[in-house]
Amino acid sequence: MRTKNTGGEDKEFERRANADMQDSFDEELEMEIDDNRMDEYLSDVSMPSEDSDMDRRLYFKELFRLQGELVKLQDWVVHKKLKVVVLFEGRDAAGKGGVIKRITQRLNPRVCHVAALPAPSERERSQWYFQRYVNHLPAGGEMVLFDRSWYNRAGVERVMGFCSDDEYEEFFRTVPEFEKMLIRSGIILIKYWFSITDDEQHLRFMMRIRDPLKQWKLSPMDMESRRLWEQYTKAKETMLERTHIAEAPWWIVEAVDKKKARLNCIHHLLSMVPYAEIERESVTLPDRVHNPDYLRNPVPKEMFVPAVY
Repeated sequence: MRTKNTGGEDKEFERRANADMQDSFDEELEMEIDDNRMDEYLSDVSMPSEDSDMDRRLYFKELFRLQGELVKLQDWVVHKKLKVVVLFEGRDAAGKGGVIKRITQRLNPRVCHVAALPAPSERERSQWYFQRYVNHLPAGGEMVLFDRSWYNRAGVERVMGFCSDDEYEEFFRTVPEFEKMLIRSGIILIKYWFSITDDEQHLRFMMRIRDPLKQWKLSPMDMESRRLWEQYTKAKETMLERTHIAEAPWWIVEAVDKKKARLNCIHHLLSMVPYAEIERESVTLPDRVHNPDYLRNPVPKEMFVPAVY
């Protein structure tokens, strides 16, 4: 049972809340700063981290380096017509989406897809359980990242009572064979569980409640999952015990420190698919064709977006 905060706990929450806000700022920096300007930026700005013992300059440098390797992996996947499936599982607010965002940030969306399926429809509930996930599996030369996956049955569906005991047991009987079948078909299957503590999830939920830009992330189901922390823990332990198979093992990502979790997960993902750099053909722009008879028509001023900035 959580007791009333003391003054020291309030200060600790404020410190960690400020660190969380700083992390959101970092996310925007990551999206805006391109590789060519990174060295100049880092030479001018000292950015010690508050929520991690990792220096922010090191974090940025490693993130961009690893993203460069992800581009090489992407080229290799296309060149070799590989089929890669990566599952991201974990509690609500564990940081799965943040890692997926950084993996896909500089990749071709035609090659690397994200599958984040909504709750099943009435029709889908009458289908074979795995059927709607099969529709999102990759063809040759593609990677698919599942932001939650068929393991919903072992987690939220079990805890919230959305499946029967028989359906739950049938899932555990079927999923090892299903995954072995995927692997025999040539799919590279990698499964990650993002692990955070009770206190860390509490902090992240509180930040989402207080931040208008993040409130949309909290659904009634998320709030219920917070209340049922222990039931989710039991479900997770059963899931890992019964589905950690040699052909498709689980990999646990310690995710309390967001920055380290991102780097560690991407680094590990790169190690799971042996790849080499594909030599690209040099690109030369063709000469622009100039037609002396061409006259550019003026664009009406009212069509332009107002220059507010």
